Amino acid sequence: MTLKSKLMGAVAGVAMLTGAQTVMAAGHGEITVAYFLEWPMPFQFAKVNGTYEEALGTKINWVSFDTGTAMSAAMASGDVQISVSQGVPPFVVAASAGQDIQIVDVAVSYSENDNCVVASGLEIDKMSAGELAGKKVAVPLGTAAHYGFLSQMNHFGVELASLEVVDMAPAEGAAALAQGSIDMACGWGGALRRMKEHGNVLLTGAEKEELGILVFDATTAPTSFISENSDMLAAFLKVTADANAMWADEANQAKMLPVIAKDAGMSEEDTASTLSTFKFPTVDEQLSDAWLGGTAATFMKGVAEVFVGAGSIPSALDSYEGTVNTSGLKGAMMAN
Repeated sequence: MTLKSKLMGAVAGVAMLTGAQTVMAAGHGEITVAYFLEWPMPFQFAKVNGTYEEALGTKINWVSFDTGTAMSAAMASGDVQISVSQGVPPFVVAASAGQDIQIVDVAVSYSENDNCVVASGLEIDKMSAGELAGKKVAVPLGTAAHYGFLSQMNHFGVELASLEVVDMAPAEGAAALAQGSIDMACGWGGALRRMKEHGNVLLTGAEKEELGILVFDATTAPTSFISENSDMLAAFLKVTADANAMWADEANQAKMLPVIAKDAGMSEEDTASTLSTFKFPTVDEQLSDAWLGGTAATFMKGVAEVFVGAGSIPSALDSYEGTVNTSGLKGAMMAN
């Protein structure tokens, strides 16, 4: 699963997401959980070892998906009860269209894996960002990278009208930057790594997070499932949190890496490289104002407005605070 398909798939099939949702009623013997291949995360160590089933006392059908939009559709139809690491853009599209789903935890933050790169020949950094005025910039419109670009330009006081913004997919932007035909390119994943060979970022991932510019995936679920299966959800999120804590201890990584890599369908080298760009916030961090306690809802509103401006969705919700439900995380914390 590539970052490009996770983000660009967000704007498709909105109409199919608004149908009535039928979810697993309490007492059923199994649930279905959606996840992505080629998107390695610590939870997969617990997945392979059956830790989730043991904690929930329930059979789990793990089903891989290609896009976050497909996850939304599966939750709308009742085929999936929990989606792990759904991208925020497809979640925002679904919620904006009226689907009754909520974010229950921050699955992964990858602010270092989504950014804008300025051509090295310009020698422009965060101290001289004003010199971008008049420059040509490649931006994949309607994506989280687009939102990050807008937020960075606002932070640096660079007028958008002073820039020539060209809609380019990250791979195209990386090639154009290498050829010298543009001055700055924005993107993620492998394309971002190639961009960095020919330039520099203005802000690091940590610096962006301090400004409220987030790039993260979430664990999501239908609202009705959350309300009817609170104990099960809390148990699920506790197993996830424990796996994240286990990975955070470097002493465990040699044991966990081959298991995660095999389950993700990746080489150990590529898995380690990808995981090195990921952050897995603790439960305490997730419940803070920096994440689900406040900033995440504001961030989602910004993402939605970008999509509205790009013509990808007709309108945004007045607020996205109602799309965040921290009851499961609080239950997981109490179980510690």
